[in-house]
Amino acid sequence: MEIEKSQPYGQGGAEAILNVQPNTSISIAYHHLFGPHDDLMLLELDEKLLPDILNQRVTLRGQPHEDAVLCSQSKTYAVKFVGTSNSVFLIPPSNLSIALGASPNPSEKDHDNSVVASVIKVVPGSMELVEVAPRLDKLKLLLSENPYGFDEVSQMNTELTHKNKGLYSWSDLVEKVQASDEELCAGLRALSAVEIDGYWRLLDENFVDEILNLLVHNVVLNDWLVSALNEDEVLHVLEADGFPRKIVRHCLEVYGSKVNDETTGGCTWRLEERPVCVHFARVVLRGKKMKLERFMEEWRKKVPEGMNASFDVLEGEVLTEKLGIETRIYAFSVSSLPSVPAERFSKLFQEKPKWQWKELQPFVRDLKVPGLSSEGLLLKYTRRTQPSADAEPIFSAR
Repeated sequence: MEIEKSQPYGQGGAEAILNVQPNTSISIAYHHLFGPHDDLMLLELDEKLLPDILNQRVTLRGQPHEDAVLCSQSKTYAVKFVGTSNSVFLIPPSNLSIALGASPNPSEKDHDNSVVASVIKVVPGSMELVEVAPRLDKLKLLLSENPYGFDEVSQMNTELTHKNKGLYSWSDLVEKVQASDEELCAGLRALSAVEIDGYWRLLDENFVDEILNLLVHNVVLNDWLVSALNEDEVLHVLEADGFPRKIVRHCLEVYGSKVNDETTGGCTWRLEERPVCVHFARVVLRGKKMKLERFMEEWRKKVPEGMNASFDVLEGEVLTEKLGIETRIYAFSVSSLPSVPAERFSKLFQEKPKWQWKELQPFVRDLKVPGLSSEGLLLKYTRRTQPSADAEPIFSAR
């Protein structure tokens, strides 16, 4: 196949357009391969994303019934089609015909040897990327199908269990959850998930409660300090009671933090007040409403000595209601609410039609919508009323 010699403005392909000089013009014509070419689409990009695209560090994620999202290593983008009323011509490189094994189009040069750019497609619009929050509600739903608990520990062999529904590896989660890798990791940490035999699992609530109760019991029995727990001792004692070392250490990571203490040797942990107190509050309130006084009494009995069971640590975990002179308390955790703002506010106003800001704030401060501030979220989803200048503002559904 003969390739024509280069002309001043290229070979009639994209190069011709790229090399057009100011105050000059170029003729265009239909390419002999002109057609709808639905497999060719324009994508508008922020320049910061260009290196990720060019180096193939992005993926499209979503199931067939879901709107696709594009994920970089750290962010998630909705992919939206934006139409245009103007004519946008797609002109391929001059070697496209050669690559496809087709003959060059003679119309690409006229008899005066001038260059003619060949249009292969008229583009109706482009795909646009809009940064969005990761869609992590599905992650909790998936991992909640089969929490890890007493049954699997007693089996000592999880091979049969792994054939059951409800177990997901990292690659399974990447395929099913619309979030970047970094956002997916953060979601797993927020759910206190742990990888067991290659599958990411949530721990059964009763199972965790048993571990913490046994740990608190041994703190008293062995005169341990909750601020200086020796990892080897804790693992040895709880493993002797039938709990896997990996699970016990995971609980130390969730409910404690490492302490730098060179005098004790080995690894030392401190139980953190808030997660421990919140756990035992959930246990006391599980499935019921209680008088506030009775709850506080039972809660303080469960909390380890040296920890302050202050009502303040339950922010975003409970709600109270007045019945005459009596105050009742019940569990209502922000972690159980949807992460999509519209769904979150809908759930909140189903629970209570009116909220004071100090009540509402713990249940919405974790919402993150790129390009929208907390104030913007409130304006969009709530109606604010304030009877007087010095009165506490009240928020209701918009």
